[in-house]
Amino acid sequence: MNQPADVRPLETLQPLELLFETPGLADFGLPLELAELYGGSLGFLEPRLYANFVASVDGVVAIPTETESSQMIAAGSKRDRFVMGLLRACADAVLIGAGTLHASPRGQWTAEHAYPPAAPLYAELRRLRNRPARPTLAVVSGSGRIDPHHPGLAERALVLTSEQGAARLGDRLPRSATIVPIGSESPIDPVATIEALRAGGHTLILCEGGPTLFGELTAAGLVDELFLTLSPLLAGRSATDRRLSLVEGTEFLPGSGVDCKLLTLRRAGSHTS
Repeated sequence: MNQPADVRPLETLQPLELLFETPGLADFGLPLELAELYGGSLGFLEPRLYANFVASVDGVVAIPTETESSQMIAAGSKRDRFVMGLLRACADAVLIGAGTLHASPRGQWTAEHAYPPAAPLYAELRRLRNRPARPTLAVVSGSGRIDPHHPGLAERALVLTSEQGAARLGDRLPRSATIVPIGSESPIDPVATIEALRAGGHTLILCEGGPTLFGELTAAGLVDELFLTLSPLLAGRSATDRRLSLVEGTEFLPGSGVDCKLLTLRRAGSHTS
């Protein structure tokens, strides 16, 4: 039987090497093959908001002039894509900003889209946890200026926007997408955004960006865990080509920085996460 061009045998994927892990972390009881490939267990206390990014050595997470630049920054790492899929497979909702939606015109924020060879394993994990086949896509856009025909909105999507944004969108979204008005004007309150998602039963929320949304959520004290893959690339910056770091639009230092504690460390070749 022929396989699609983007699907390669799962056995070609080398397991991640576990370098460090804090004892006593939550454990979902991953299916055996998933646990072997991930290099151990994975789980979350609930409710939980966790984020996932890949960054270059010099801290670049997005290049606005390039479509789907995160794949470029990840240097084609299949294991980074595998982890992305695993984190999506755990989530009730994948939360992104309008900029991330725009930067990925063909994007599908599902586990199987991240790494197709592991699709049956991701599906098994969701069945074991009594979750729907795919997480809900939640898009934050206070202005409502998003493409209503984006393929990511074609199944189980929420658009969290202001009343003004809702009026702008009108009835242009597909039936699979639901508008959730939050406040009267843009920008919308990050706390109210997460409260609205949790009120809808989304207790595990995965944030995949962008850096502005992540900064707002972090400043509001809403982010519980960050999965950060360090890619062995230097991206560089210039005065004419702005490149985004992990946090944009929010300043923590000088003043009170955000303290972080290392929970796990894994290696995949020259990538660490």
